[in-house]
Amino acid sequence: MLKTWKFLIIGLLVLSGLIVHSPANGDPLVRFQKENSTMRISIGGDYFGSYVYQDDKILRPYFCDLHAPGGIRVTRNHPPVEGVDRTDHDEMHPGLWMAFGDINGSDFWRNKARVKFLRFIREPQDDEVGAFSVENQYLASDGIEQCREICEIKIQPYMDGRLISWRSQFFSEMHDVYFGDQEEMGLGVRVHTPMAADHGGRILNSLGQINEKEAWGKQAEWCDYSGQVDGKWAGVTLIPSPHNFRTCWFHARDYGFVAANPFGRNAFTKGEKSKVLVKKGERFELVYLVFIHCGDQKDDIDLSAVYEKLRTVFDD
Repeated sequence: MLKTWKFLIIGLLVLSGLIVHSPANGDPLVRFQKENSTMRISIGGDYFGSYVYQDDKILRPYFCDLHAPGGIRVTRNHPPVEGVDRTDHDEMHPGLWMAFGDINGSDFWRNKARVKFLRFIREPQDDEVGAFSVENQYLASDGIEQCREICEIKIQPYMDGRLISWRSQFFSEMHDVYFGDQEEMGLGVRVHTPMAADHGGRILNSLGQINEKEAWGKQAEWCDYSGQVDGKWAGVTLIPSPHNFRTCWFHARDYGFVAANPFGRNAFTKGEKSKVLVKKGERFELVYLVFIHCGDQKDDIDLSAVYEKLRTVFDD
């Protein structure tokens, strides 16, 4: 599945002229370098960010120190720097992560339960589209397994930015699994401090709603968090697949955080409480794209047009 998905993306984006080819010297465009439990990732020779798959304090895998082209940081310093960054949630908001405040009653968001890395199903592969896949085990605080996850990641240049493709499948061969209803569920990002809305940045969703007052708790096709960094306007756009089981609500905060959450029906609307059941032996899938971008001016990139182009990836 990973190989088919990878080559589909390459074909579509090369044909549309939105992905560049490997450097003339023949070196892979996207490269991974393992060191202990961290992978440093570079694109075109420039540092892009790191993927941490085992951490004693943050009990789940995550990306940190993500950069747009030109070395523009888009996620908060990890760990946050006193006097430079807000230091709240330093062990819950590392950069970019998927987590859940309620799986079978266990809290994997607040580090009260552990997502344990088991193995690389596919070792990191240097290429025009860098790719890897892992198997994770979700353990309650008493050490009992709640479910497993197969997570497939692809990283590549896209337009004038970077694109992360994230596909996760959840399953258990032992018992049923349920995902509960909280604000703290799904794919989250903590942006670089200067990008926060309360520092002059902007939250913008596909409905044109701006900042926490308008965008918090709203369902949308995508949500972007961007701001001025080193003279550039840089941002991170969370794009859930329209084929996920439900349209995401966005838990968007002016202090620099947003999460794409398809589970929080009651948390965001006070409606019927959501409980998503995955029966023993079945697989439940979530797919997201993360577009990291920068430009000279606030609206240099038409995010609605970007989304329409990326829909072809989801549709196929």
